[in-house]
Amino acid sequence: MNQGGKAPRGTKIRKPVRTVTAWGGLLVGAAALAGVVATSAAQAQTGDHPTPPDCPPEGAAARAAEARRDDPGMLSAEQAADYDQRLREELRRQQAPAESAAGGTVPLVVHVVHAEDGTGNVGDGTVERQVNVLNKAFSGGFAGADTGFSFDLRDITRTADDAWFADFTSHAEEAKERLRRGGPETLNLYLVNMGEGVLGQATFPQEYESAPANDGVVVDYRTVPGGSRQNYNLGYTAVHETGHWLGLFHTFQNGCERPGDYVDDTPYQREQSSGCPEDSDTCPQRGADPVHNFMDYSDDPCLNNFTRGQARRMAEHWEAFRSGGRTQARPAPPEGPGAQVEPRTPDGAPAPAPEPAPAPAPPAG
Repeated sequence: MNQGGKAPRGTKIRKPVRTVTAWGGLLVGAAALAGVVATSAAQAQTGDHPTPPDCPPEGAAARAAEARRDDPGMLSAEQAADYDQRLREELRRQQAPAESAAGGTVPLVVHVVHAEDGTGNVGDGTVERQVNVLNKAFSGGFAGADTGFSFDLRDITRTADDAWFADFTSHAEEAKERLRRGGPETLNLYLVNMGEGVLGQATFPQEYESAPANDGVVVDYRTVPGGSRQNYNLGYTAVHETGHWLGLFHTFQNGCERPGDYVDDTPYQREQSSGCPEDSDTCPQRGADPVHNFMDYSDDPCLNNFTRGQARRMAEHWEAFRSGGRTQARPAPPEGPGAQVEPRTPDGAPAPAPEPAPAPAPPAG
């Protein structure tokens, strides 16, 4: 719960799964991330095609036919270029060479928002399986590169609220203000009901400074491992959205035009994938479409990897916006009997040396 605030009706804060550190107050802001429509292989086979993304579907049947990884729409070329420029400027400001950036351990808090009758109340075991999927995906355990990132589950909160569950988007600002924990380095993962169209959304690292309370990843509770979203129930929506949270664009960003997704080792891709089109090659540049990459829109069973270039780009964002020069960890206290503790100010910086005592006055003559 936020400092000085009151938890929403039915909120239960669960005991930590692992050791929990002290968390700071909650901050306020708003921002959201990007995506486009992707249909499933099953829909393609049956000929049940959704309305194109530039024509919003009308009615429940049309909404049920589409499956979007992200909400509300893909980043424009100008927005992507602006985010990349801000990344480079921040790395220069910190005098942090991009090639020296590395991954790290990400503190993780999972917020389960469910109906008062228990619908959507994802169990602890399923949450643990989702975290295992995150760790396996980002370590290269399915295929591809080990990104150097791992996720440490610190806590699970549970909130029973019918209004939040029925329409989380309309209550997202209020919910995040009350539930979010930690700073830019902490991944807040919200498991909610996102309706029938959208699977997830996330914020980019560049958005934290202007909208810290909105920072995090939101996924539909049915996309967790063993969930009920057909073709999207291996837990890979959380992997995809966490890739955005760490700074990655879609593999099809900018289509066949330079600089693509700003990653050197992901082939250019004209548009998002649907199902698992193994032989898809939509751009004249070398390389088939990266349909197995976690940042494409293929069905979950088709996805299995990040690349080394994506790992490097995520590490750069971590250094620039989430862990590097913007956050300074307090040094660990020295160990052992009689160890001396260096005096420090409340923000963790070394305390200034005390002024020397004035010299004694000369004796009176």
